[in-house]
Amino acid sequence: MEQPLLFLLKTIPEYASLIEAVKNDRNAAVTGIGQINRSHMIAGLHKDTARPIVVLCQDDMAARRTQEELQCFLGLTAPILPGRDLTFYDAAVVSRSWEQKRLRQLYDLAAGATPIQIMTWESMSLRTLPPHVLNEASFTLEIGKEYPLDELSARLVAAGYSRCGIVEGVGQFAIRGGIVDIYSPGEDNPVRLEFFGDELDTMGYFDIDTQRRSDNLTAMRILPTRETLAGLHPKGTEGLLHDLTNLLSRQKRRKNLNVPLIDTLTKDIEKLENDVHSLTADRYMALIYPEMATAADYAPQNALWVLCDHANLQRAAKTRTEEMGLQLDSLLQTGLVAGELCDYVAQWEDFTAGLRGRTAVYFDAFGGSAYPEDAAPSLLLPVTAKQLPSYGGNLDAAVSDMTHYQKMEFGTLVLCGTRHRAELMQQLLREKNLSAFLAIPLNTLPKSGQILLTDGTLPYGMEYPLSKLAVLTEGQLIAKTEPKRRSSAKKTATNRQKLNSFTDLTPGDLVVHENYGIGRFVAMEQIKVDNAVKDYIKIAYQGSDTLFVPATQLDLVSKYIGGGAENANVKLNKIGSDAWQKTKAKARKAAKDMAGELIQLYAARKRQSGYAFSADAPWQKEFEDNFPYPETDDQLRCIADIKKDMESPIPMDRLLCGDVGFGKTEVALRAVMKAVMDGKQVAILVPTTVLAQQHYQTAVSRFRGFPVTIDVLSRFRTPKQQQRTLQELRSGNVDLIIGTHKLLQKSVEFKDLGLLVVDEEQRFGVTHKERLKEISKGVDVLTLSATPIPRTLNMALSGIRDMSTIEEPPADRYPVQTYVMEYSTAIIDDAIRREIERGGQVFYLHNRTETIDQCASALQKRIPGLTVGVAHGQMSEDALGEVMTAMAEGDIQVLVCTTIIETGLDIPNANTLIIENADRFGLSQLHQLRGRVGRSTRHAYAYFTYRPDKNLTEIAEKRLSAIRDFAEFGSGFKIAMRDLEIRGAGNLLGAEQSGHMMSVGYDMYLKLLDEAVLEEKGEAPKAPECTADLTVTANVDKDYVSRGEERMDLYRRMAAIRCQEDADDLLDEIVDRYGEPPKGVLNLIDIALLRAQAMKLGIKDIKQKGGDILFVLTSLNFDAVGSLCSDADYKTRVVFLANAKEPTLKLKLSVGPDSLKQAKAFVAKYQSCCNS
Repeated sequence: MEQPLLFLLKTIPEYASLIEAVKNDRNAAVTGIGQINRSHMIAGLHKDTARPIVVLCQDDMAARRTQEELQCFLGLTAPILPGRDLTFYDAAVVSRSWEQKRLRQLYDLAAGATPIQIMTWESMSLRTLPPHVLNEASFTLEIGKEYPLDELSARLVAAGYSRCGIVEGVGQFAIRGGIVDIYSPGEDNPVRLEFFGDELDTMGYFDIDTQRRSDNLTAMRILPTRETLAGLHPKGTEGLLHDLTNLLSRQKRRKNLNVPLIDTLTKDIEKLENDVHSLTADRYMALIYPEMATAADYAPQNALWVLCDHANLQRAAKTRTEEMGLQLDSLLQTGLVAGELCDYVAQWEDFTAGLRGRTAVYFDAFGGSAYPEDAAPSLLLPVTAKQLPSYGGNLDAAVSDMTHYQKMEFGTLVLCGTRHRAELMQQLLREKNLSAFLAIPLNTLPKSGQILLTDGTLPYGMEYPLSKLAVLTEGQLIAKTEPKRRSSAKKTATNRQKLNSFTDLTPGDLVVHENYGIGRFVAMEQIKVDNAVKDYIKIAYQGSDTLFVPATQLDLVSKYIGGGAENANVKLNKIGSDAWQKTKAKARKAAKDMAGELIQLYAARKRQSGYAFSADAPWQKEFEDNFPYPETDDQLRCIADIKKDMESPIPMDRLLCGDVGFGKTEVALRAVMKAVMDGKQVAILVPTTVLAQQHYQTAVSRFRGFPVTIDVLSRFRTPKQQQRTLQELRSGNVDLIIGTHKLLQKSVEFKDLGLLVVDEEQRFGVTHKERLKEISKGVDVLTLSATPIPRTLNMALSGIRDMSTIEEPPADRYPVQTYVMEYSTAIIDDAIRREIERGGQVFYLHNRTETIDQCASALQKRIPGLTVGVAHGQMSEDALGEVMTAMAEGDIQVLVCTTIIETGLDIPNANTLIIENADRFGLSQLHQLRGRVGRSTRHAYAYFTYRPDKNLTEIAEKRLSAIRDFAEFGSGFKIAMRDLEIRGAGNLLGAEQSGHMMSVGYDMYLKLLDEAVLEEKGEAPKAPECTADLTVTANVDKDYVSRGEERMDLYRRMAAIRCQEDADDLLDEIVDRYGEPPKGVLNLIDIALLRAQAMKLGIKDIKQKGGDILFVLTSLNFDAVGSLCSDADYKTRVVFLANAKEPTLKLKLSVGPDSLKQAKAFVAKYQSCCNS
């Protein structure tokens, strides 16, 4: 489609003049064209001039429209340069995703790697580092060259990178021996480099989750991690110190002293002397980069500047300058910036002066406004071109337009979206006596009076009256902004994910040992036994009891995770008492009862018969193709699960879990479409009126252009409207009904209900649930929940309850600009004012119901004219509903609320979140709360604040530092997910089971539940684990892996090895991350394999005592032991100990091979005896 549409431009004489002017470097102005025609011409310029193009738009919205339209014409996505917020306040941490995107785009633009760059006035006019500075601050690492590690590390730190143990986010690096991991803003993924001495030997991308290498590289580029770095001053940090000291002494000499400014300068000089990176460097941008530079300076010299609606651009420039002025005024008053350093945005005049000697093209809808003198066009081209509205599924409108154009002898091209739609359109036109031809693929333009139908789409139609050509379009953007299927390498659950709760085991944490119960982890100690060095985990129990667990048996120990609260009141067990066994037995019985109940329910459901839906119809595929975003892998998996259930004759009962905004609704609507296609009715039941309204609007826009009638039942409808809806339902005229619990009234009757979708099931009462059961007999049921249900629990319950989980956020969730800072009313008020000024809304989290009203009125006093609402869990359902409705409709500007906003509502217009006392929340809660903003394409902000100078407890300190890492790099994400899991498990299992889960810890409970399910299903329980303690050196040396947490992680994962495949997988990763492993590590892996093999044979303990090894058996296999004792190799060395408590074999070690080799040989022999 792309080529003929661009060829259409050749029929416009003015376009030829425009190309001619540009080729001769003359400025031109085109007037009289709409937005779509403008994008059409920009696409043409790109094809016909082969010059880089910079498109300047007035705001984000115009930029996104241009990007979308160019995508349709050219099939390429032009990057939009993001703006960023300058940081003037002292924040403990500022997230830098936007800034890093900017740096990468600017670098690419200057390097000539960007064919079309879109900028808004705001992002273009902001002061930034000059191109030559960025160039000098960036460097490339290439294979085969030498880079001394100390120098490389120093360069990275100077470029703003922070050193850590494991790289989880952009701007981090890690060094382990000769292996270096770096995540540069200039690369899509982190890179692992391997050095041989100082020479860079190999490098390749690696995956953050698995930490495994993927594709190899030959070179990588290192960009600085932020735009303003103190070290980039022409004379380095020393130069900046000198300038600041001069500035301070000038301030002190002034008659009327500016005390706040002097304070700020004094503090900043001190910061600069101690730790370069803690400086709020944006304040001193004018000192660090003495020459003013903006994004415009990065455009290559031969770039073509395209200015869209320059009168609007000029207005945007004026507004931006005024806004910045206001912001700087308040900063000057509080002494946060110095007056002489306030030059942060370029003025319109500065910009146009910079266009001298460059080529510019102006596109304006109307002529007549004055052009800037410095870059005045020498050619004016008035074009007659119109932008036409899309017919958006309204085929009658399309037909009347075509009839009109045919009479006028225009050639008409109709973009129908898909081939199927083009065929439908052709049929419809035939009925109206219009002849149209299918042209797929399109390779010619329509002749006069001809109508051509093709696939493809544009957001608007176009008419060029002088060329007698019109392009009509359906307008639903089916063109994806990126390929539809993001094929991410399918992540299988590696044993890292199964054990992801242990990387963060620190001394003092509670742990659970399978046989001894709950204790406290003290430390990891190396002990030398009979010349072999081994690592042990030391665990303290009640009183003065201590237990040393060999590192090879770490899989018997798990971190104690209870109900998410601080585990202050957990009692430690006493070694040797039977309390733990009793607790475990109680929890086991509870798990067994629950498994029993669930299995009965499941069996009863399997006996019912329901309706088997037919396979997907062509409409279904089309409906799915209309989804404007790429689906995540999780979404695709869930959709497949649901369709499979619907097509089977057993009634579906599936639970679909996923965070708000992760695309559950889309998955549900696809199921709805499938049901409606088979002529069935569908009901969507939601807990609140607001949600009903939201779902209704989503459904109406998603089903546009399809024969589906949708209605809603809620208290927003008058009784009369409700009566009519009920009647239509009875007669089968309504295909999809969305409603609150009004749907459960006795007066509601369906003609043929095929699918019931229940949203947020946990918010319906018992009576509602009973009525639900009645309605849903034999009907397919899909339940949606925003409480994340852990996948681990899902595994344990698999085969009892069908669950699908969406854990992956959608592709283009924009990063949320996050600050971690001391609470300050000035900063918070400023944040609120800025959000309100841009027409947005604010969530203000104050988590105490007693003082929430005072907090709201204090806000109202401080910011006059603010509309503030309050929401908390103790309000009545109705009152809460009203507040939430007002918030959703935009009547409330600031909602002061408790954590009640964690689940439920989607308010895309709320884009600032302020949290008081963030140190009281767990990472998981902060993660979920932060997901409430940043749900539209606008920049979103989150302020995690803590009380100033509060003496923080050790736990809060720990939390805050975790929050900082989380905000800055997104690290700790796994812990957050893990935490959420447990809260989810509590919700799913109900109160009584949660109690048992607390008593033994989450992991232990899952193990018990797993066993109970197997037992109830009549499957064999798992054999008890085998323990092994041999006198061979088996440890991970400190020199090989320096960080304790990582060693611990490796021990855990080695202990969990159960087969050769696991072992190979882990060994690959160890070599990849740490280099060649020493003997001790290989022994650890062999011991794990030995234990796994022995366990299968019913050996439960292998212990070395001096020159003997004892093998303890769970049951006696007479034949096997008999044939072993009579074997030529073993008959003199093996003794069966008849007087031991349990059946035990004693093997006398022979001279030579170590005990591990001999134990392996013995177990292999025993296995062959058992099999014979």
